[in-house]
Amino acid sequence: MPSTAEPRTRTKPPSSTSTAAAAKSSTKSSRARTTTEDDKKDTHHLTLRGSSKLVTEFFEYALNSILFQRGVYPAEDFSAVKKYGLNMMVSLDDQVKSYVKKIMKQLDRWMKGGKISKLVVVVTDKEDGGVVERWQFDISIFAAINSTRAPISTSTPTDQENMDPAGVPAKQSPDSTAKTEEQKTLEQIQKEIQSLFRQITASVTFLPQLDGNCTFNVLVYADADSEVPLEWGDSDAKEVIGGEKVMLRSFSTNSHKVDTVVSYRVGE
Repeated sequence: MPSTAEPRTRTKPPSSTSTAAAAKSSTKSSRARTTTEDDKKDTHHLTLRGSSKLVTEFFEYALNSILFQRGVYPAEDFSAVKKYGLNMMVSLDDQVKSYVKKIMKQLDRWMKGGKISKLVVVVTDKEDGGVVERWQFDISIFAAINSTRAPISTSTPTDQENMDPAGVPAKQSPDSTAKTEEQKTLEQIQKEIQSLFRQITASVTFLPQLDGNCTFNVLVYADADSEVPLEWGDSDAKEVIGGEKVMLRSFSTNSHKVDTVVSYRVGE
């Protein structure tokens, strides 16, 4: 079913400073603290609700990982936790934690209702306001959900435009039936997520180092009929002008598939 899509944004995120060089080596920093989180191997299958929760949790760790790996915040502002069999970096900054928590709380509602088709993390230059990186996560829903989608973001409301002129709703995999028949275990899913996070970590080898002060916004493409909190507003697509794109790995559950692409601004 055709749909109209337009990005929306929430409140401004806490101010941040780009320290990419420090971020790369901060996993060995004496200031980094490590906690453990239960990551047991599990062979039971996820329900649609469980899948939605897992994808939302992935986005929370992905956002923290991007902020750390790309040096949007100082390395000492992060702590290591064990997740997906990896040391994942999460923010210790109270403002950032509160901001991310509010985003994820709303995202969880939309995910459980099958209301979103994309989540985008946008890194912008504070000085010129230009988009320097754009991390896009496309969400395919295997179970058919008839709805129209409109994107929303966590930046300050600006111009409004149609995000998908062709009106593409939450993508439905062409082999939906086959996917639901091939039931994946939680262990299999976590291995795919682990591979994706390793790619995100390795992205520092090909992405340009971020110069100057940077900040970030989170955009969510949601159904046009979705209930949207007042603090969220319409936003433009925040594309990288004249940039390059790199496709990263994807992962899938029995109900969802997440594809990842990062766009970045090339040097002048």
